Amino acid sequence: MGMEIERKYIIKELPQDLQQFPFHAIEQCYLNTHPTVRARKEDDEYYMTYKGEGTVSKVEYNLPLNKESYEHLRAKADGNVITKKRYLLPLNEDAFSKEDIQSDPELEKALAEKSMKIELDVFEGAFQGLVFAEVEFPSSHAADVYVPAKWFGLDVSEDKHFSNAYLSSINEKEIDRFLNNNML
Repeated sequence: MGMEIERKYIIKELPQDLQQFPFHAIEQCYLNTHPTVRARKEDDEYYMTYKGEGTVSKVEYNLPLNKESYEHLRAKADGNVITKKRYLLPLNEDAFSKEDIQSDPELEKALAEKSMKIELDVFEGAFQGLVFAEVEFPSSHAADVYVPAKWFGLDVSEDKHFSNAYLSSINEKEIDRFLNNNML
């Protein structure tokens, strides 16, 4: 099992030339939300994820699935199926101070390897118009000292109402209200 350390942001404005960045087409459904058990299709790969309780830091474990297993689980899922494009953008250059980098070997290594990305989720389907950015960190320290990109808005990492698991569970009227309050 791994530990996911991640921050999530509402977006103020989309980056220019978004189409130049690589992306994944994602479809995901939820079998349970407390703890989270999710089945996901990402491009042509399939897997099931278990996520423990928590907001910024939580245990996460992925298991591979084949297409037939994914479709079987999708048919059993509760609530809304989430569809989105996940664009992979480079981390903003002013994300960390030199002092923070030097004091955190895990962060220094992740930056040297360029393994940290901004994952920009542009929702489709029932949640079309909703856009979030997520950044996954190698350490809690890195998550705490991260300076968000200028085009990021409010940090909603601690608010369960912005989790995909929560979005999967709300009804059409709640979706409309959520979108009206949180779209670009």
